[in-house]
Amino acid sequence: MSADHPGVLRRIALRAFRYIPPRPSHAIVRALSPTYSMGAAAIIEHEGHLLALRQEHRSGWSLPGGLVDRGELPHESVVREVREETGLVVTSGDVFATVVDPDLRHVDVIYRIRCATRPSVHVASEATAAEWFLLEELPDPDGPTRRIIAAVRHAERAPEAGSIVGSPEG
Repeated sequence: MSADHPGVLRRIALRAFRYIPPRPSHAIVRALSPTYSMGAAAIIEHEGHLLALRQEHRSGWSLPGGLVDRGELPHESVVREVREETGLVVTSGDVFATVVDPDLRHVDVIYRIRCATRPSVHVASEATAAEWFLLEELPDPDGPTRRIIAAVRHAERAPEAGSIVGSPEG
């Protein structure tokens, strides 16, 4: 038995699964699938500098953002977190990048927010300080921020298309 040749019981279960209504089928998938936490982070930029925060629960500098609450969408979360931590009212725009950490079972959804003028930041919530840094000069970023910065650098490159490297016949 393999993914290419599922066993008899697996084939029967897959055929039966299609007749289960959406709510119960989603509950089954959730019960059998790994669970992940999700965060939403903002890269807030002004003239090549990004806004970084010192936060009570982090060592080093981090980016505005936090965990997505139950029932909340990532774009709603990043708008809420930025407002709570910096006092800034923003729109999220489209997703800029994502980071998946399978070891931590965590996904970060990253939004890029550009400012025409440097806004006045009023730290609040768990944020204790705010500074503007060039991306490559951000001192002492914490672990999650390092992962997010790596994703930002990767997202700034032209996307590479995938390719077929084999087929079932060969």
